[in-house]
Amino acid sequence: MDISTICVHGCDKKYDTTGAVSVPIFASSTFAHPGVGQSTGFDYSRTQNPTKEHLEHTVTALEGGAETIAFSSGMAAETAVMELFSPGDHIVASYDLYGGTFRLFSRISEKNGLKFSYAVTADEIAAKITPATKAVFIETPTNPMMNVVDIAAVARHTQKKNILLIVDNTFLTPIFQRPLSLGADIVLHSGTKYLGGHNDTLAGTLTVKDSGLADKLRFIAKTTGGGLSPFDSFLIIRGIKTLAVRMERHNKTALAAAKWLTEQKKIKKVFYIGLKDHPDYEISCRQATGFGGMISFSVDAEQTAKSILENVKVIKYAESLGGTESLITYPLLQTHADLPQDEREARGINGCLLRLSVGLEALDDIIADLKQAIG
Repeated sequence: MDISTICVHGCDKKYDTTGAVSVPIFASSTFAHPGVGQSTGFDYSRTQNPTKEHLEHTVTALEGGAETIAFSSGMAAETAVMELFSPGDHIVASYDLYGGTFRLFSRISEKNGLKFSYAVTADEIAAKITPATKAVFIETPTNPMMNVVDIAAVARHTQKKNILLIVDNTFLTPIFQRPLSLGADIVLHSGTKYLGGHNDTLAGTLTVKDSGLADKLRFIAKTTGGGLSPFDSFLIIRGIKTLAVRMERHNKTALAAAKWLTEQKKIKKVFYIGLKDHPDYEISCRQATGFGGMISFSVDAEQTAKSILENVKVIKYAESLGGTESLITYPLLQTHADLPQDEREARGINGCLLRLSVGLEALDDIIADLKQAIG
């Protein structure tokens, strides 16, 4: 079945007898038992709920995995993954990461005894693996510098060492990239972003290729209580119905907008993986079928960056990404504000860097808005 059809119809399991086209919201915290020692398959919504299960089955089908567990946010999903490890365990991670992920690793996970090393390329990641390494965690493309990691190349190293490969697939979604097919063990999504797609709810998902690993993560989710609610599950299901068509539109508009940005005098560098001069363009073409809707760019001066943020009208100056509305973000003060200054600057995150999530508005309107804001 084509992936766009899976987006529309989700999983095949039916939960009621009314013929409802949309999966119902099962707003029940608990479920009655048919008899002693018997269950309908649902006992308590912290463990599982029919609406949440429908979402999980849908994402599993999209990513080509064994099971999916849905969480209350992307960070809740990442936190659950970290509970797979014990004090003293070592994890190699992408050098360029979403600020919230770096904050989790540096402020929470390290406090709990985990150790981290950071690397950029597959070869550099391999060089950082030690006998204590239990996992590799990568974003690709990375946030916000749009570096691309060769998933298959990293997977060859992790499989040889029998360690987990965890891939954050938020930016490209299974419409454009399926990390499990390239050798990953766990795929992470901030469902808040493209899966939901409407800037109206928070969610996170973990899709795994091994049911045994899923059992461990379900136990963690049940015990720590980070599961997604029925109402939010419904919103993500609704968002996924249009995921394929939205991603195609985001991709088409972002590529055109990125090319336009490269021609502007005040724009000094454009980071978009669909531009042929991007250093990782060939890797992108090899492991993904599209380039997505995320662009970062550096301007000539900090004042230019602030002027753009204060003067955009159609585009909204706001955190987050992946929704119908175009959003522009200042990583220095928003997504990566908690990184130490030297860490930010080493990654190229400074007062001149902006990140643009291209929405579903007409290309001409996005470009006109950027043009008047750049001045």
